[in-house]
Amino acid sequence: MASPDTSGYWDKTRTLMWITMAVWVFFGFIVHFFVGALNSVTILGFPLGFYMAAQGSLIAFVILIFWFSSRQDAIDREYGVAEDD
Repeated sequence: MASPDTSGYWDKTRTLMWITMAVWVFFGFIVHFFVGALNSVTILGFPLGFYMAAQGSLIAFVILIFWFSSRQDAIDREYGVAEDD
């Protein structure tokens, strides 16, 4: 179970959640609002806006999942509430 000082644990977990949500909103919505402007940049023959809509956001989401998982595991281990390996 959680240690007596659970406020520190929940503060770090809440901060991690807000950072994760901000990155998700950026790649899920903000990038797509500027597709027209991003299409002026070309990468490997494809417009950047097209690439970010088709592949870039998906790659960012997968990386975000692994990053969030590793950070949350570090927080859990710091406060002694990690699951046994």
